[in-house]
Amino acid sequence: MATSTMKLTATMGGDFRTDINCSRKMIIDQPKAAGGTDLGANPLEYYLSGLAGCVCAIARIIAKQRKIDLKGIEVALEGDIDKDFLLGKTQEGRAGFTELRLFITVDAPMSQEEKEAFIHDVEIRCPVADNISNTTKITTKIV
Repeated sequence: MATSTMKLTATMGGDFRTDINCSRKMIIDQPKAAGGTDLGANPLEYYLSGLAGCVCAIARIIAKQRKIDLKGIEVALEGDIDKDFLLGKTQEGRAGFTELRLFITVDAPMSQEEKEAFIHDVEIRCPVADNISNTTKITTKIV
């Protein structure tokens, strides 16, 4: 098994703006209506974007490996979340998304059955989808 360790840092100052340093610099923020400065997407949007982006990337990798003429792929994603729990207004429920729905359009010369098999393979190989579907150990240390 070839295991790699990915690393990044996140730094927050006196407001919601969080600077992410990884292979690219990103800003996570909140909308002005929520007390942020609206300089970037919020964490939940990045989470959903990570899933959609990973599906697209894995689709391209598989298409190249199988020599599929993938002209493009579009992922529309919806997620249901209880914001009252997130905001501490209730103890009932959970903080995370309760359901994610992906609507995927595959632009390739494939039958519907072939597209379904292709997307099934994408779902299996997508690391972000795997982390959502399975428990990943999280270790937190105060330094």
